Amino acid sequence: MTDKRRSLLWRILLPAFPLLCGLIALSVGRMGVTPADIFKSVLGHITGGELPSGLIEKTLWNVRLPRIVLAMLVGAGLSASGCAFQSLFSNPLATPDTLGVASGASFGAALGILIGLPLLGTEAMAMLFGVCAVLLTAVAGRGRGGLSGVVLAGIMMGSLFNALVSFVKYTADTDTQLPAITYWLMGSLGAANWRELALGAPPIVCGVAVLLLLRWRLNLLPLSDEEAKAAGVNIRLLRIVTITAATLTTASCVSMCGQVGWVGLLVPHICRMKFGSNHLRLLPASVFLGAGFLVVVDTVARTATASDIPISILTAMVGAPFFIFLMRRSEGWQL
Repeated sequence: MTDKRRSLLWRILLPAFPLLCGLIALSVGRMGVTPADIFKSVLGHITGGELPSGLIEKTLWNVRLPRIVLAMLVGAGLSASGCAFQSLFSNPLATPDTLGVASGASFGAALGILIGLPLLGTEAMAMLFGVCAVLLTAVAGRGRGGLSGVVLAGIMMGSLFNALVSFVKYTADTDTQLPAITYWLMGSLGAANWRELALGAPPIVCGVAVLLLLRWRLNLLPLSDEEAKAAGVNIRLLRIVTITAATLTTASCVSMCGQVGWVGLLVPHICRMKFGSNHLRLLPASVFLGAGFLVVVDTVARTATASDIPISILTAMVGAPFFIFLMRRSEGWQL
């Protein structure tokens, strides 16, 4: 097969992967739904014809589909953010939480649960504190070693907000609030609904869209200030836009489903091994593969046992061994 045909094949397979995973996930669950029922339901809504039973309709459109859409959005958003940060900081271990956004969002959510806010209020608090954590990181790391100083400030800010989360858990009611905080921190897509998606999806979609539009420029992020200036690129503005887009995406992801680790670290590495380091191919591949990957993991999380398994447990169980395998197989770390 020629390189041109192989490239065309991947361009077809990658966008189809999350769609195929989503279709399978619609059919899988404690109540079986056949592909014929799915087709009948979709056709009935389009043409106004006969629909399946009310229970199947509710399961498909109010329970499974919002959860699958959320999994796709979070998987795509975290993968895109991780890919952008790995290029920005020239660090293969960079993750969407490099600047402390996930830790800040976790504190905001824990605080919201502690003071008794409703679900949407808790998500808003998580989003707010996630953004605040990155702003504090930017202020603390400004003018101190360039990007290395920012990364160091992000580590310190993450530690600070993790300590604040521990303090909130220490003061929470052990019968009601503490279990809720602990479960939220482990990550779950079980609370997905259309209202939540309407509020949380726009920042993810906009952030990923900005990164995709700038994907050819992301190749310039590892350049020094002098090299970028010689190439006629405003590297400072490019870094600010990249950080802003990745931060809003990650904060929204964490606010809707808690901390989901490994996706933003593992998926870009898998794509880099197959498609290379050119972001023209790498970033779209990370988006599609991340979306499908999290749908698969979430489907296992909701069907493997009688109750939902926290999704961060599964991503760690899959991600850590596979990442070690990638380390052993690759010849060093290359961006």
